[in-house]
Amino acid sequence: MPVRRPTTDIKITAIRKNSIVIRPDVLATEEPMEIRIQGYDQEAVPVTVTMRTPGNDFELAVGLLFNEGLIRSYDSVKTVCYCANVKDTEQRFNVVTVELTHEYLGNHKQRSFMSSSACGVCGTTSIADLEDRTAAVNSQLTVGIATIFSIPDQLRKHQTIFQRTGGLHGAAIFDQNGQLEVIREDIGRHNALDKIIGNCFLEKKLPLTNKVLGLSGRIGFELVQKAAVAQIPVIVAVSAPSSLAVKTAERLGITLIGFTRGEHTNIYTHAERIAFEI
Repeated sequence: MPVRRPTTDIKITAIRKNSIVIRPDVLATEEPMEIRIQGYDQEAVPVTVTMRTPGNDFELAVGLLFNEGLIRSYDSVKTVCYCANVKDTEQRFNVVTVELTHEYLGNHKQRSFMSSSACGVCGTTSIADLEDRTAAVNSQLTVGIATIFSIPDQLRKHQTIFQRTGGLHGAAIFDQNGQLEVIREDIGRHNALDKIIGNCFLEKKLPLTNKVLGLSGRIGFELVQKAAVAQIPVIVAVSAPSSLAVKTAERLGITLIGFTRGEHTNIYTHAERIAFEI
């Protein structure tokens, strides 16, 4: 059976003024993915199920576990693989096992077993718990305002699945000069960021203290928290932040920028990192 596809082909009834047309269409795929942890000389145990768009599943699993504090170092991960031991073979590529090099104690703050594609902190014991285990970002990065203005257009240009479906969020990492380094798409905005951070973990590129995070939508608290775990100092989004996102970014030393469209933008926190060329 092939790996799950990020898009799904369907037929729709399209109404266009006075015409009715039956035509093909493409949707963003949304499927559950179970993440399991297998400690050294232990059986794999399920940790969570997240709704996601298939693709870069190993990055998503590792990124989510890293952001949750369940893995903390490169040496912790031995292998990441799809699980062949499932009752329903149709679901084989919807189950990912992260094998550790050490014993898994399972004494973490328990998450709800199901989280939606819209929520990155479902089941977490408390918001205070998330804040308390996240260190402030320590970075001397300075970014020019022209670079900030360029990020949304680059995101849009490289969101290839969004261009086909119109239904995915995007997250991307840029260098100080606005050069795109990695981009991921998912039906869940927090999944897209987990995939980015998982990619950087597997490539041993963390922390990201000299990088800029670009987001295609709004900025919620959980995205700021995940950026802080990866030590990303600047977040640029095309939409608005929430009040808690701004409060958290201020406390964690992150430059939070929203409503970035054309040559207009709003800087909500730590504007000292932005070099104005006006």
